[in-house]
Amino acid sequence: MANGITELIDELYNMVSDAWGLPLGAEKCVIERDKALDLLDEIKAQLPAEVSEAKRLVNARAEFIANAKKEADNMRKAAEEHAKRMVEEQTVVRAAKLRANEILKAAENRAGSLKKAANDYADDAMRRTENAISEALEEIRQSRVKFRAAASAEASTSGEENN
Repeated sequence: MANGITELIDELYNMVSDAWGLPLGAEKCVIERDKALDLLDEIKAQLPAEVSEAKRLVNARAEFIANAKKEADNMRKAAEEHAKRMVEEQTVVRAAKLRANEILKAAENRAGSLKKAANDYADDAMRRTENAISEALEEIRQSRVKFRAAASAEASTSGEENN
């Protein structure tokens, strides 16, 4: 059986497209109900995997931001330690303060840049995942409408034949 949701939807679509048409019913066809239902069940089973991938991306983003903050804190601590050593030497107190501020500002700029990059990456990945899920859901809905129409038509035709 196919792997991805899109492939499963394509298989269901082909099943309906290739189905035998009914006499006097150009829009009506006969498909194997069990096969169609099996495909729909497999699609439903795979949707949670897509959602879990989106959650994984969000967690990766959070970890990336935490690492950026940690790096910024380490840089800040290093700047503070450097500044303390400089303060001990009275002749360079002013230079130590300036350097500590530069290091701290550089760390904040780096953390801000890393955070923005992480946010942009996660947002793009979630947007692509959302679009893929949305497209898959729309294809499922369309297939379901076609399937119901075919089933209704088959039921109507069977009812007319019995009369």
